[in-house]
Amino acid sequence: MGIYLPIAEISVNIFVLLAMGAAVGFLSGMFGVGGGFLITPLLIFYNIPPAIAVATGANQVIASSVSGVLSHMKRGTLDFKLGGVLLAGGIVRSTGGIFVFAFLRRLGQLDLFISLLYVVLLGTVGGLMLVESVNALRATRSGAAPVLKKSGQHNWIHRLPLKMRFRASKLFVSVIPVLGLGAGIGFLSSIMGVGGGFIMV
Repeated sequence: MGIYLPIAEISVNIFVLLAMGAAVGFLSGMFGVGGGFLITPLLIFYNIPPAIAVATGANQVIASSVSGVLSHMKRGTLDFKLGGVLLAGGIVRSTGGIFVFAFLRRLGQLDLFISLLYVVLLGTVGGLMLVESVNALRATRSGAAPVLKKSGQHNWIHRLPLKMRFRASKLFVSVIPVLGLGAGIGFLSSIMGVGGGFIMV
């Protein structure tokens, strides 16, 4: 059964859309990933224009994010202070991302840019997961004990200034990388319609 989408200006099969939504919802519930990075590429593959797919994915992310926040609030696992710092960085860069989005649309290169960005992002994530899996398999086959980080061991991030204590997360770190992480995810969210969860985690 086909329905016409006036904004996307195409007709689609409603059962295909329902199947996509069900599959993404199932994977989101099973693995805790947001639907944005799944539903947007699926819509693009189904010939929905990338700009429409990004906006549609962003709407789904809002719903899943609100339900996720409510669930974690009940469990007491939500760090409002850490989330607030991430949000501050995200708001600044997502505003910049909106201008980039509009600029690319004016140039007529938005669809190409979003498609290429998805290929690069998902390819990078997949490549990193492959490397991690191969290293874990090699370590298991060789019988080597896993290298554990010792308590009190620090890297260059721990030496940055402007430290802040996040009591719920039991962290005492600089706000610079936290703001940077929020900014990067905010930019990607505004351009690609993805939720930050699958990158941030």
